[in-house]
Order: sequence, then C-alpha cells, then structure tokens
Amino acid sequence: MEVRRIVTGQSPDGSIVASDAWVPPITVGLMPGAEFHALWGSDTPASLPVDGRVPENKTWFPPAGGFRCGFVTLGPDSESLPEDFDLASAIAEVSQKLPGMVEVLEPDRPGMHTTDTVDFVAIMSGEVYLELDNGEQTLVRSGDVVVQNGTRHAWRNKSDRPCVMAVALFGATRPA
Repeated sequence: MEVRRIVTGQSPDGSIVASDAWVPPITVGLMPGAEFHALWGSDTPASLPVDGRVPENKTWFPPAGGFRCGFVTLGPDSESLPEDFDLASAIAEVSQKLPGMVEVLEPDRPGMHTTDTVDFVAIMSGEVYLELDNGEQTLVRSGDVVVQNGTRHAWRNKSDRPCVMAVALFGATRPA
C-alpha cells in the first residue's frame, strides 16, 4: 500500500507544509503479507509549536508518555513461510526493522503479544479477528474501531484478502 504523509509545521511566517512525501512500508519475512507504515510519533509527550521535522523513534511501540501513528496491513493467515525459512535471520530482521516487536511477541503462541500501550485501531478495509488471552475471538470489520487497553491479544486474518488498520498507540504505565 502506498501512503502519503503530509506534515504541517510553524515557521516565523506562520503555518507551512513542512513535508509531503510517500512513506515506504516496512516488511519482514517473519510476517508474510504484512506491511507497517510508521507515519509519526514521539518518545515524549507532544509539545507545540513544531517545525514539522519527522521525530526519531527508537521502537515500534512508544514508551510511557510517547505516541505512534501509522498503518498496519495484515495479510491472510493462509500466507505461509517458505520451506527454507531461516527463523534466526527472520528474528534479526524484525529486531532491526521493527525494534521492540520481538520482545513483546510470544514464541509459543504466534501473534500473541502484550504492550504497555493504549491503542486505537480503526479497520480501514478487510476484516480481522481480535483474539484475547482467554481464546475469545471477535470479528472486526471495515469501519470498526478497537480500543486496546494493554491487554494480551493477537490479530488473526482468516479471510483471503489483506486487512488494513490505522493505528494510534499511546505509551502507558502499569503499576509495579
């Protein structure tokens, strides 16, 4: 999927379009058919004014007080890994391209993960099942929004076409 990011900012003369660019997807061999578009975010709370320069983010999931905005496209679960798949190389690729992702994924339950974030997930096209840790699965379709409050979950695309999700992630804290 092609995604265009238009960013506004402030200059001494007023509001400006600071950048207008296509954002390439991040793809990884461990997740066939998946695309991740990291569009905007910060590791700290937002403050204004800004000049519109894209902030650097260290991880896919934000720390407490940080935020992320992007798109995630999930291919059908039926897409499989090649026979000569190298798991060690695939994990290294995910660590490099989507820092922090490997640390939250459960190796014994593919796709299941828990993050210290509050996520707003809007299904833009397709459908996907939200699976919770009790095994319950809820079908989520285009136009639906999930508010994910740091719970253990997975996304299961049982259809034969991609599911595109707009995501806004906000870093949160858990009691010790």
